[in-house]
Amino acid sequence: MSPVDAAIIRRKLARIVTSLDGLRPIGRLTAEEYRGRFYERKAAERLLQEAIEAALDINAHLIAELGGEVPSEYFGGFLKLGDLGIVAPELSRSLAPSAGLRNRLVHEYETLDDTKVLQSIRTLLELYPRYVQAVEAYLSKAGL
Repeated sequence: MSPVDAAIIRRKLARIVTSLDGLRPIGRLTAEEYRGRFYERKAAERLLQEAIEAALDINAHLIAELGGEVPSEYFGGFLKLGDLGIVAPELSRSLAPSAGLRNRLVHEYETLDDTKVLQSIRTLLELYPRYVQAVEAYLSKAGL
């Protein structure tokens, strides 16, 4: 992997961190507060989408760089990162469902369950910092 590729990945990692920072105060809301705050809900949905899409891009980039076949489904990209040892397999299995959340945010936004979205925010706030650390550790170990 070239330093340019590593720079792209780090830029996407920074996007995830920024999105998580924006989600943190929303994740502290109660379900009732969350449902009652239209603009925070819409901002949260967009921040979730941005964080997840950045991770999906990173997954595809790393898999392709390592000569692997990029899975046709986003879910599989997280699992493949676990198989490649970039993230712990347990973490990759925990992260994989976020690909489905991304699809719901993009394609089924009219039928989103606010309670489930709020829970997803909390889940991402727990899991995605570990993802960022694992990818950064991989890049550092590779000397990039």
